[in-house]
Amino acid sequence: MKPTFGYFSDITQRDLTYALELGVKAEKAGFDAVWTSDHFHPWVHTDAKAGFAWVWLGAFAQASHKVAFGTGVTAPMLRYNPAIVAQAFATLGNMYPGRPFIALGTGEAMNEIPAGASWPAFPERMARLEEAVKIIRMLWTNDFVSYKGKYFRVSKATLYSKPKKPIPLYIAANGKKVAGLAGRYADGLLTLPFPDEHYRDVLFPAFERAAKAEGRDPSKLEKLVELQVSYDPDYKKALENTRWWAPTVLPVFFKVPIWDPKEIESHGKLVSEEGLKTAWFISDSVEDHIKNIERYIKLGFTNIHLQNSSWDDTGFITTFGAKVLPYLKETYGRE
Repeated sequence: MKPTFGYFSDITQRDLTYALELGVKAEKAGFDAVWTSDHFHPWVHTDAKAGFAWVWLGAFAQASHKVAFGTGVTAPMLRYNPAIVAQAFATLGNMYPGRPFIALGTGEAMNEIPAGASWPAFPERMARLEEAVKIIRMLWTNDFVSYKGKYFRVSKATLYSKPKKPIPLYIAANGKKVAGLAGRYADGLLTLPFPDEHYRDVLFPAFERAAKAEGRDPSKLEKLVELQVSYDPDYKKALENTRWWAPTVLPVFFKVPIWDPKEIESHGKLVSEEGLKTAWFISDSVEDHIKNIERYIKLGFTNIHLQNSSWDDTGFITTFGAKVLPYLKETYGRE
């Protein structure tokens, strides 16, 4: 399976129209996909944005030509009803066949509680995710679907505008339980940077065992990773540009019911430069960034997308389009 390379155009840090323009530039530069976040609240308060991802994706689809696009990630079970998630992406798949994808996850409190949803413990969120995936899959392909789960129900539901081609559905997982869910139901496992042994000993085995148990061939499923990177010819700027994302270094905000971006931002100020370096790949060298991406290809990832923290977005897209993507596609794109 040839690796593909995506660009993450974030709509919590960048102006929405500007983010759209960056996505179009990324397509022209040779990226294979454009990703965006699906947030209600951003990670921090200062200089933040938080557009509605589905509307943004529709605008991007119209402004671009053939590049794939989708979310990383959508939580389809609290502030969203899974039937509506299915309808939204079926609409994109009907109008732009073969282009949309969706990555699903168990969510974050900052996106659910402000919108009036609860924040249940992880086992319930995982169970809700499993039910939601089943409903979405059924509605994309079947007519007059009825389903009665513990958390969700649909009654003789039909999407009258179904996707014209299958929509890739990925599940985001950082641990073995949700990785197993991805193996059972998804077209691929999406994860984040970890030490090599976490992939080798935890995520990949759980993903592959679950796929085989369902009679699925793991070699035909994708392994995806989102790489947080910061490139600038000036290393100091590359480092400073990651400061906005400091709260994401703290695992607690992925687990506990804290949802005020002002409070989250205040905790992020306690993160040291060394802490930022653990979460972001920071370098002023194009060659270093190539080697970093190659590491994940050699680990077995087939779908890699880059979230750039540098404020020189155009410089990043131009540089990677001219010096990084051609090398990677030539080196690893051959059968």
